[in-house]
Amino acid sequence: MIKRIIIIMVFAISLSLDSAGFQSKEILLDLKPDERQSITSKVVVKMITQSNYKKISLNDSISALIFANYLKSLDGTHIYFLDSDLKEFDKFKTRLDDDLTLGELSDPFAIFNTYMKRYRERWEYALSLLNHNIDLGKKETYQYDRKDLPYFKNMQEANLLWTKRVKFDLLNLKLANADLTVNKEILKKRYQNFIDQSKKMTNQDVFQLFMNAFTISVDPHTNYFTPAKSADNAIRMSRSLEGIGATLASENEYITIKSITPGGPAYKTKRFHADDRIVAVAQGKDGDFQDILGWRLQDAIQLIRGARGSLVRFKILSKDKKISDRPEVIEVVREKIILEEASAKKEVKSYYSNGKNYKIGFINIPSFYMDVADYQSGNPNYKSTTRDVKLILDSLKLMKVDGIVVDLRNNGGGSLQEAISLTGLFIKNGPVVQVRDSRQKIRVDDDLDSTINYNGPLAVLIDRFSASASEIFAGAIQDYGRGIILGNQSYGKGTVQTQIDIAKAIMNGNDNPDLASGMGQLNLTIGKFYRINGSSTQHKGVMPDIALPSLIPSSRYGEDTEPAALPWDTIEGTKYTPVGSLIDLLPSLRSMHTQRAEEDKSAYTYFEDFDAELNRAEHTKTLTINEQRLKQDRDISEQKTVDRNNLLRKAMGLPLVKKGDSNASTDDLDFSKREAGQILTDYIFLKGVEK
Repeated sequence: MIKRIIIIMVFAISLSLDSAGFQSKEILLDLKPDERQSITSKVVVKMITQSNYKKISLNDSISALIFANYLKSLDGTHIYFLDSDLKEFDKFKTRLDDDLTLGELSDPFAIFNTYMKRYRERWEYALSLLNHNIDLGKKETYQYDRKDLPYFKNMQEANLLWTKRVKFDLLNLKLANADLTVNKEILKKRYQNFIDQSKKMTNQDVFQLFMNAFTISVDPHTNYFTPAKSADNAIRMSRSLEGIGATLASENEYITIKSITPGGPAYKTKRFHADDRIVAVAQGKDGDFQDILGWRLQDAIQLIRGARGSLVRFKILSKDKKISDRPEVIEVVREKIILEEASAKKEVKSYYSNGKNYKIGFINIPSFYMDVADYQSGNPNYKSTTRDVKLILDSLKLMKVDGIVVDLRNNGGGSLQEAISLTGLFIKNGPVVQVRDSRQKIRVDDDLDSTINYNGPLAVLIDRFSASASEIFAGAIQDYGRGIILGNQSYGKGTVQTQIDIAKAIMNGNDNPDLASGMGQLNLTIGKFYRINGSSTQHKGVMPDIALPSLIPSSRYGEDTEPAALPWDTIEGTKYTPVGSLIDLLPSLRSMHTQRAEEDKSAYTYFEDFDAELNRAEHTKTLTINEQRLKQDRDISEQKTVDRNNLLRKAMGLPLVKKGDSNASTDDLDFSKREAGQILTDYIFLKGVEK
């Protein structure tokens, strides 16, 4: 994932400016840590070093890792700091561990204040260039991603690069509007917004950044949250309830979509995806778009929020698009996110295969949810995944489906108990998962209900974003031989976390009211999941019996991409009795799947082409500053997208579309789901032949 692109250029010989001598008007910032943060730092260090599943001692090696992660979070593309800054920071490299332990936070704050000084220098300078004539006719190249290059040697080198950014921004706007004066005003507002937003930074922001650098150096799922972030995390983003239903993050100065809340307004459009970048937001049908590039996350959220039933429009750059490509405009009607809409859903599809008609039921499970408050209050009608799926199974049996596919794609997990009880709907009883705690004690969690709610043909569809509880369910179904696992290698999140309110944890009889609030929350890793066969789901996840193509690059996502992730390992398997075996059928199922792929390669060509285009976009670090070339590249990119999508439409039996067609956005292009149902019909056919 690209980490912080903020870019903007400066100085050209054609500009009548003394770039080397430019000085920002207002660049001083002197944020300082407070006493509460000092105490929090010491407490978090103590909790992690004493109670985290992954045993660590803070030392110079960990300090160097924290230092690298902190710098990466501030200036990951090397467009702000000077080499002289890094030389000055070198003294901090091996003492951040001591700073954390002692609660002495002046070092990380000093680094941040220098970063903010450079940040404002760059944007003030970029803003000043717009008051002069700019030569856009000269052919140049602009390297916007410098993460593999050294930091700037001096201010002159920084100015040369930033000049090119200003030119690029102007040309990019010119492709849509030739009025240079208007485009300069747009950029002035954008650049000024970067400066204005930086002035809103608080010591809480700095503390969160530094603690993130610390915890990610330990493991990817041990996290600290400031009080504000803790409130957001508690509802997995009020943001998911504040307008469109999406988890957002600020990356590379873009407000980026990290996940879509199932059942929410964004989800219903079927046009938003993880890693899409929001370029601008407009209110209503006719409101002007407001550029939000560089905005603080919370400020962008305030703009995206609105009354239920109101319309908001977005300009979106999808993850496979370069920053020079034309954004897509998407309309969303805001609404309150109703949790029922994130519940399990059913769908029935008809297939004609091997000379027979089949009805396949699909159950999409977006998460493993449970209304704990209702359950604890004794409400017999409490909401849960298992209860909902049980009702769906009864409905599908009445519809006389021939088989069922449980779709766990994009299901990041949830309640462990629900993963266990859901497994119990498909097996008689027995162990489902093993958990080893930080004391190395192993607990086996069983399904104790001997009722089988569905014993027919079963497949489970997973992808790279199926994690945690999803992996427990899929792993158990695979170990019992109860169904076919289809899709892609799952995420590999096999660790257990507990949420600790730091203030409550340290009070412990101490009535100091100053510690009663404002300390934040620690998500601490306390255990590790293991399948009943003894294999950990950590790092490796669950491997499918038959792999299906995917748009998710496994090299970019998954636990095995996290440097500090716990490793895969095994323990002794627990005693269980498989209910079936796929060993004899899998070769034939794979052969039939491969034969379909050979007969119509268009869908697989689509996935291969998308992957190639994504790789090209990721490895493109230099752009041409030339209007004709930029326009040509944009037109080529848009036509490539149409041609690529038509490959998938052909494979799905849908009519082809032309560039500019808008009536195709609601068509079902879920190839993996369709092929999963097809594989299950093959299984049913082969089982029939076997009989």
